[in-house]
Amino acid sequence: MSAVPPHVTRSSIPAKDVLPFDERQPQAIRLYPLSNYTFGTKEAQPEEDPSVKDRLKRLEDYYAKYGMRRSGEGVLVCHEHNHPHILMIQIANAFFKLPGDWLDYNVDEIQGFTERMNERLAAPPGTSLASTSPQTWNVHSTLATWWRPNFDQFMYPFLPPHATRPKECKKLYLLQLPESRVLSVPKNMKLLAVPLFELYDNSPRYGPQISALPHYLSRFRWEFVDEEGKVVAWTPGGAVDERVKMKILAGGEDFQSDTNFNGEVKTEDAK
Repeated sequence: MSAVPPHVTRSSIPAKDVLPFDERQPQAIRLYPLSNYTFGTKEAQPEEDPSVKDRLKRLEDYYAKYGMRRSGEGVLVCHEHNHPHILMIQIANAFFKLPGDWLDYNVDEIQGFTERMNERLAAPPGTSLASTSPQTWNVHSTLATWWRPNFDQFMYPFLPPHATRPKECKKLYLLQLPESRVLSVPKNMKLLAVPLFELYDNSPRYGPQISALPHYLSRFRWEFVDEEGKVVAWTPGGAVDERVKMKILAGGEDFQSDTNFNGEVKTEDAK
């Protein structure tokens, strides 16, 4: 076996033909480029609880009235330079979360989840772009289920054996984005596009639920579509482009737009 010359990187050597290795996998999912989507802001949505203590107290009151609380959050995936990016929300320049929230006790699961997604990301009614943003979400599948056994901050991707009456159950749903869409975030929050590799093994920054997304999504095969609708890359793909990084899409004091839902929105990263 000949050694690779020092001036030649291994990625420059043509790949050898191997047998197919794609059995028992879900159908490939198409990802559209970030540039296909229009982003903007809408009226602020203040947090319901001023502190973690107040949030847990509200959960306790809810449980006493209605039993276990159901929550749903959406995983929206697009691509930038042929690498998957997750759309997520940042609150107070520190706290990261996926769009969604707890569901009303008396509504169907998907209906309640859809209502929460519209509250967070649908274009505001009466704007020029609202009609181009259908109030529906294509729920592909459930990626993960997390359980809160007690009235505290700890949630687990399994129900501990001693927990017979969990206080909250949270589902993470994979949503398939259409080829284009208008997404609007409350102006007191930021909408971010975070590359998948930044989330991996990064629990200190994003928490255990979001940092586990690369694990959940590894079961899928991706097809990367360009702005003209052509498939230009697919799993496993090539090297990650150096331009791939987290982007602020909308919201926050540093967000600037040329128009207020009258055309394409231009974003700038915080300097």
